[in-house]
Amino acid sequence: MKVLALETANEQCSVCIADENQELYFQLDARAKAQTQTILPLIEQGLAEVNIQLSGLTAVAFSRGPGSFSGVRINAAVTQALAWANDLPVIPVSTLQALAQAAYRTAGLTEVTAVLDARMQEVYIASFKLDEQGIMQPADEEQLLSYSEAEQAVKFTLIGSGSDLVKPEQLQYKAVSATAQDIAAIARAHAQQRSWVAAEYALPVYLRDNAWKKIPEQGKP
Repeated sequence: MKVLALETANEQCSVCIADENQELYFQLDARAKAQTQTILPLIEQGLAEVNIQLSGLTAVAFSRGPGSFSGVRINAAVTQALAWANDLPVIPVSTLQALAQAAYRTAGLTEVTAVLDARMQEVYIASFKLDEQGIMQPADEEQLLSYSEAEQAVKFTLIGSGSDLVKPEQLQYKAVSATAQDIAAIARAHAQQRSWVAAEYALPVYLRDNAWKKIPEQGKP
């Protein structure tokens, strides 16, 4: 099993290739908003280093949002194109879940409330708890809330770029940021259970009602 994981939803770009046991390749380009220039070269570099063709992958995983509108669109579009062209399934991963996974990976946190700045005086927010397999699992639903509403929704340790917007004194884990490593960790667990979807469902999730229609609204089964 080999999974290609892509992360561009946080205005940076990273690519990871992992098998069922370990990370085989990881590269991050931290330049803001350079995803369109870097995503494909990083994928090509990773495939070359691991010595595998796209068609030899088990699945393509991607950060499906919520997050930067342009970054989420790039991630979904590249994933869909690669999956369609190579007849591969896709594994959509919540950006907030990936952020929670990053908090566990980098700081050892096992219960977190992940918060991302959504602009317009709002934040994306959801809480997560570590399971027995070392994966951060949802403890509630993803929401788009005002700062005051989000303050009432906090359950655990605050992490992410929206932390200080919700509670100004909570700055310790504001800099926690997800990468393709975290997408890969979550996707590995899904791939082992063959929990994936067809390429046509590699769709962005924005949480704003007017930003993207949900699958049922598109008339898809």
